[in-house]
Amino acid sequence: MDALVARLAVVARLGAFPVRLATFARAVAEAEATSGPPAAEWTPRDVVAHLVVVEGVVWQGRLDTLTPGHPEPAWTWTEPGPIEDPSAATLDGALSLFEAGRALTLSRLEALDDDGWARTGVHATFGRLDVAGLMRVAADHDEEHLAALEARSAWTTPRPDLRTR
Repeated sequence: MDALVARLAVVARLGAFPVRLATFARAVAEAEATSGPPAAEWTPRDVVAHLVVVEGVVWQGRLDTLTPGHPEPAWTWTEPGPIEDPSAATLDGALSLFEAGRALTLSRLEALDDDGWARTGVHATFGRLDVAGLMRVAADHDEEHLAALEARSAWTTPRPDLRTR
């Protein structure tokens, strides 16, 4: 795939995700509010709060290590701790924080030139990744959590396909 097309595709996936996440997280939260205890260990707010922390600690943190003139970074699998921001105490607060964090990631990507996109790091699981590859891993991580929320949604009427890739 052409490098520019790959960049545009991953930026589009990342940019569309906050709305898709909010749709499913709110649907699950509403359904679970009327049907009793959550169907899973993590509530929709917990899922979104996790994504907030991962956005900052993992994805933005890894972008921080891709600096010109420095050695290629080596990344390990990272599972960041709980969110510390009290704004994430509610689902809407967590969704707002995620949207802001994702907007920051997107603005950082938009500021990259060709050399910036070409920088690489080596992930313990995924191997050598350029910026587009790293962001595809981020988008895939998003999709995993969205799929879990979608599976929990109690919608019984047809709905538009929100899981576009």
